[in-house]
Amino acid sequence: MKFKDFLSSIGFGSMKVETVVERPHLEEGETLNGTIYFEGGDSDQEVDYVELHVIKLIDDYREDSDFNIIETVVSKQSMEFAGSVKSKDTVMQQFEIVPDERWLVETDKSRLILRTIVHIREGVDVRDEDEITYGKIEG
Repeated sequence: MKFKDFLSSIGFGSMKVETVVERPHLEEGETLNGTIYFEGGDSDQEVDYVELHVIKLIDDYREDSDFNIIETVVSKQSMEFAGSVKSKDTVMQQFEIVPDERWLVETDKSRLILRTIVHIREGVDVRDEDEITYGKIEG
């Protein structure tokens, strides 16, 4: 069941990328763990590397800005990817991100997202994002 608890998918060309997080709702002291699945399509696909960004979004109107959403990257991880994903093959890459105090959301106008960015050799970078939570243990 935990495999499908959190699923973000990116599709490009005929290849599909899925990011699966074991626990999208973390308490303080827990680690964000997951696996990225690369499913090959009709042809081989060259991937240079993958980036995972944890971003704090704050929805706040400001008169001095044209944008109401402020994005702050609070964690960034880059993973090398050697070679290609072969046609009709599946490749898995695990990741682990350790949260810190920057992940804490102070207001109901703030939220956290995990953004997956796949850098494709001689192609267009593809991204996807899903919401996660991080909070203190009540006690």
